[in-house]
Amino acid sequence: MNMGFLLLAYNQISNNCGMLHYTSGGQFKIPIVIRGPGGVGRQLGAEHSQRLESYFQSIPGLQMVACSTPYNAKGLMKAAIRSENPVVLFEHVLLYNLKEKTPDEEYICCLEEAEMVRPGEHVTILTYSRMRYHVMQAAKTLVNKGYDPEVIDIRSLKPFDLHTIGNSIKKTHRVLIVEECMRTGGIGASLRSAIIDNFWDYLDAPIMCLSSQDVPTPYAATLEDATVVQPAQIVAAVEQICQ
Repeated sequence: MNMGFLLLAYNQISNNCGMLHYTSGGQFKIPIVIRGPGGVGRQLGAEHSQRLESYFQSIPGLQMVACSTPYNAKGLMKAAIRSENPVVLFEHVLLYNLKEKTPDEEYICCLEEAEMVRPGEHVTILTYSRMRYHVMQAAKTLVNKGYDPEVIDIRSLKPFDLHTIGNSIKKTHRVLIVEECMRTGGIGASLRSAIIDNFWDYLDAPIMCLSSQDVPTPYAATLEDATVVQPAQIVAAVEQICQ
């Protein structure tokens, strides 16, 4: 079922899943995994194109992760099941057709760790979920133009892996955040705030954030594409940051 329907259970997720461990004085643990398809699909309309990361990021006690490959989808799911905390696993509706051979042996992906997708020197690009593929498409163009972007799939939307992110910023000194979430109150806004609080002295340029437009997602395909970040915009943003 589409993740948009989670809004009907927002009270239970917030006041029960997120807070019951605290309000019970530690007597109750809530080892629950909430998962499902979300994001902007292909002409699914406004109601079924929700990005609920921003809705849930402020709930205390809730962990949030976003998968982007078959490998980390399996690894994050296993880690979420083993966790004693409530975990929301965001799966993008357009990534279900991806195929990848996963290891036969047991493995899990840490819920609090980002993934280094492409090492680089000139700029740190932070992204997650479907936008990982838009970023990597843009990276090919950027390399041909002489840029060397470092791409990190943050995966953990709450809490952020500030260790991995910080090490990258200390190397590149420039940051571009690319998300499908809405600009106002989105994951990118929270991530930018965390970077400013922790790594301000390492920045040589203002942080840029590319987000979806603050409008309901249109049904028309051309208008739908216009509301989300496209690879050409990522290329232009990197060129601006690296001037």
